[in-house]
Amino acid sequence: MASNKRANPPDRSLQELYRDDPERADALAWGRRGALKGSALATMGAALGASIPFAARMPAGTLPELLARPAAAQGTAAPGGTSQGAAAPGPQVFRMPGKNDLILLGDRPLVAETPEHQLDEPVTSAKNFFIRNNGQMPEPVTDPDSWTLTIDGEVNTPLSLKVGELRSRFPNVTLQLQMECGGNGRGAYAPQTRGNQWGNGAISNAEWTGVRLRDVLNAAGLKPSAIYTGHFGADPHLSGATDRQAINRGMRIAKAMDEDTILAFRMNGEAIPHIHGAPLRLITPGWPGSFSQKWLTRIWIRNQVHDGAGMGGTSYRVPVKPIVPGSNNNGADFAELESMPVRAILSSHAHGSRLPAGTRSLDLRGAAWAGDLTARAVHASVDFGATWTEMQVAAPANRHAWQRWQGRIALPSDGYFEVWYRATDSEGRMQPHAAANWNPQGYSANAINRAAILVG
Repeated sequence: MASNKRANPPDRSLQELYRDDPERADALAWGRRGALKGSALATMGAALGASIPFAARMPAGTLPELLARPAAAQGTAAPGGTSQGAAAPGPQVFRMPGKNDLILLGDRPLVAETPEHQLDEPVTSAKNFFIRNNGQMPEPVTDPDSWTLTIDGEVNTPLSLKVGELRSRFPNVTLQLQMECGGNGRGAYAPQTRGNQWGNGAISNAEWTGVRLRDVLNAAGLKPSAIYTGHFGADPHLSGATDRQAINRGMRIAKAMDEDTILAFRMNGEAIPHIHGAPLRLITPGWPGSFSQKWLTRIWIRNQVHDGAGMGGTSYRVPVKPIVPGSNNNGADFAELESMPVRAILSSHAHGSRLPAGTRSLDLRGAAWAGDLTARAVHASVDFGATWTEMQVAAPANRHAWQRWQGRIALPSDGYFEVWYRATDSEGRMQPHAAANWNPQGYSANAINRAAILVG
């Protein structure tokens, strides 16, 4: 006879408890209900290894970022002897020649994120450039100038051009251009969505040299029926199937004709590294990185919206009207994710940094960007968002480059602090406190980010 006794549920991590029911998590983990004080404050301080000077301003249901996202490779034990399991493990490190340590998110396909503090340079170096593949990598070529690009479809004169011809036939341009994965910030969505759980570091701002795509399209002669592109690369499908594309996206002709959309053959004054798309890569700045096809071989000009791999449904598309988080949806009422939302990174201090006792101010710096727009302002807080200090934001080096920001913020004492930082775009839209507009594949999550700092 079967027993009516329910099996014990599996232990849940502290993060899962906070995701599912933040107020109950507060009570279970810390004995906290409402304001953080007394034994609850002592328990949380012990877990963090430091006092919390602004504890009274910590919003209820907020898990300290150092516990939500440990900086060390080892996980942090759950506080107070509770049975909900350990805190999240630290990031898994990815190492390869020519790269600084990245955060490994997946190895098939290879996906790796750059820690924010490694983006503390105006122009992103190849060693700090994030990695996002969709399929296998093609074999490197021995003669980059012989690589061929085809332009066909709704054009008067189909073209077949080698990289050497592109370089010599059309004006060369060099621009700093932001490139960001459409899933950047995905890890902030609750409930969790499909896809790589990016933090805040799927962003780059390299200096690209190439030719404007519009110059090449003008040479081909666009027909009046041309409304969309379709992009093809040499990367094999993960399955090895030769009749399937790893990714095959396309964009509106207006973006293809933008003066900053380029066919790039150099990165930071050198040949593009193979892992980043050599010998020819499409750069579509300000829009999801999936538009910036690696190992580019063909651009098909179409008389309809492109329907390749990674188009339609919920792929790189977001709800026009909010949907219930966690619900199923076929994307019929979704719109293409094009210009990326405003976001800031903090590059002056690594998450989990420990500073000397007596440190009474932080000199902060980082970067901000807003897709096709610009960043109008950046603010930072060290008291859990109760008050904010405006930072200085520099102009971009050129259109579609990110903007560096800096500023100083005071600390009242030693202890545990969190730097919260947020950007506002040129149309007045500010990063939200929580990832908004939930969607099944987790695009466009640009919540305010936090970095833990321990002083003394």
